[in-house]
Amino acid sequence: MCERKDKKTMVQEQAATQISATTRPLRERVGISIKNGLKARYTVQEVVESIQKAEAAGIQQIWMPQIGPLDTPTIFTAAALQTQQIRFNVGVVPTYTRHPLILAQQALAFDQVAPGRLRLGIGSSNKVLIEDVYGVPMGKKPLSQTREYMSVLRAAIETGQVEYQGEFFQVHYHEETTASIPLIISALGEKAFETAGEISDGALPWLAPIPYLLEKALPALKKGAQSQQRPAPPIIAGVLVALSEDQQAVQRAVLQQIEHYLGLPYYIRLFANAGIPLGPDGTGSEELISALVAQGSAAAVEQRLRQILATEIGELNLTLIPVVDEQKEYAQLLRIIGNL
Repeated sequence: MCERKDKKTMVQEQAATQISATTRPLRERVGISIKNGLKARYTVQEVVESIQKAEAAGIQQIWMPQIGPLDTPTIFTAAALQTQQIRFNVGVVPTYTRHPLILAQQALAFDQVAPGRLRLGIGSSNKVLIEDVYGVPMGKKPLSQTREYMSVLRAAIETGQVEYQGEFFQVHYHEETTASIPLIISALGEKAFETAGEISDGALPWLAPIPYLLEKALPALKKGAQSQQRPAPPIIAGVLVALSEDQQAVQRAVLQQIEHYLGLPYYIRLFANAGIPLGPDGTGSEELISALVAQGSAAAVEQRLRQILATEIGELNLTLIPVVDEQKEYAQLLRIIGNL
C-alpha cells in the first residue's frame, strides 16, 4: 500500500502542476482540429496532407475525433510516418464501440511508430450514435463504464498486466509491450469532471463555455484529484473560431455546424447549467454562440485566445468554423497559432 500524502503536500503538488500547465509557451498549449464535425468527409491522404501543413506552419499538436467511416488511430499512424514531431490527440474514441484491449493494442502500435507523440481520449459518446447506429445498449451508467474502461486501458498500456473483474469488463491479459501514453476523458457535467480529476490525464469538454469551465468544471476536477491525492489534470477547452466580422454570417455558419448537439439532452443541460438556457424556438442560441466562438478579425481572435490562456484553462483545442473561404481562413488560423 502506498503511503498517504498529507494535505499540505497534495496542495503543493496540485499548485505545481497547475503552474506547469499554464506557464508553458502558449503555442504548446494550443492544438487544432483536423477534419472535425459530423458532416466532415475526407480521405486518409487529405488528412495526412492537412497534418503536414499544420506541422510546417509550426503547429505543435492536432486533434481529431473518431467520427465517420475511417479509423482515426490508423490515420494518425499513417500521418506519423510522414511527419517529424507534431503530436497527435485522439479526441475521443467511444468506449462502447471498441474493447479497451483493442484500443490499447492500437495505441501501443502507434507508440512504436512515433514514440511519445500520442495522447488518447475516450468517452461514452451518446445514445444517438451508440444505440441507433451501433445497436449497443448504453444502460444507465455510462460514467461507471468509462471508469472501468479507463482502468483496463491504462493497465494494459502501462503495465501489460490486467486482471480485472468489474460490472462491465472481465479481463485477463498479460503481455510485455508497454508505453507511457497520456489518457484523457471527455467531460460535460460536473460529475464527469470530478471523475476526470480522479482517473485521467486531462478533461476534454466540447461546446462548454469558458466561464462554466472556470466556475464549475475546474472546481469539480480539482475535487476529484484531491480525493485521490493526485495533481489535477488540465482542462482542454474546445473553442470554435470564426474569422469573420459579419455577425449574421458567423451565426449561420456556427448553427450549421453544431445544430445536431443543440437537441441532445445532455448538451441542453450543459448550456442551462452554464447560464444559457435554450428555448424551443431557438432563443438563447445567439448568446450561446457568442460564448463558444472566438470570432472577428485575426487580431481579435488572437486576443481572445490569449485571454483564455491567461486563465486556469490548461489547453485549447481549436475548431475552425468556415464562413466564406475555408482554405484562406484555415491558413489565417494557422498563422494566429504560430504567433502565440
